[in-house]
Amino acid sequence: MTDTATRPLLRFRRAVESDVGELVRLRDEAARWQAGRGIDQWRPGELGPAHFLARLGDCETWLAASGVNGPVVGAWEVWWEDPAAWGEQPPVAGYVHRLVTDRTAAPAGTGRVMLAEAERRIASFGRDICRLDCLADNPRLRGYYEDAGYTVTGTRPAKDGDGGRTYGVTLLEKHLRTA
Repeated sequence: MTDTATRPLLRFRRAVESDVGELVRLRDEAARWQAGRGIDQWRPGELGPAHFLARLGDCETWLAASGVNGPVVGAWEVWWEDPAAWGEQPPVAGYVHRLVTDRTAAPAGTGRVMLAEAERRIASFGRDICRLDCLADNPRLRGYYEDAGYTVTGTRPAKDGDGGRTYGVTLLEKHLRTA
């Protein structure tokens, strides 16, 4: 876990239309990294500019840049509902999707800092739970989220995923406020 003294300095901002190429680049590079490790979830080229333009309209898409004037080193999306993975739910949660870092430029700990920022955003919207899902047969990623304070709440054996494919996911959540 990254402590405050070693946490990377990141700047966050909402993505805009001119950032679509950067979002495609980040996603495709992450897909190539996954493929190189035998992880069959994302594939290069399956989500193009039209996909990310649509996301700009129906969810919050965020970018993280390194330092004061540094490059974009990551991105994520916050959705306010996710029936494909979680079914119909009361409006108590935000859902993090496509948390991705640029493995060639992101300082160590970037993913965890971006996840904390997503959680902060969800809490500031008045939601008490952050939810996400990860590929069911990716124990390393599941462990990453559990180490960040997430609890497994179930599985969905067949979620319609990116690129029109279906795969099993593990559902995880974290309560952002304590009573």
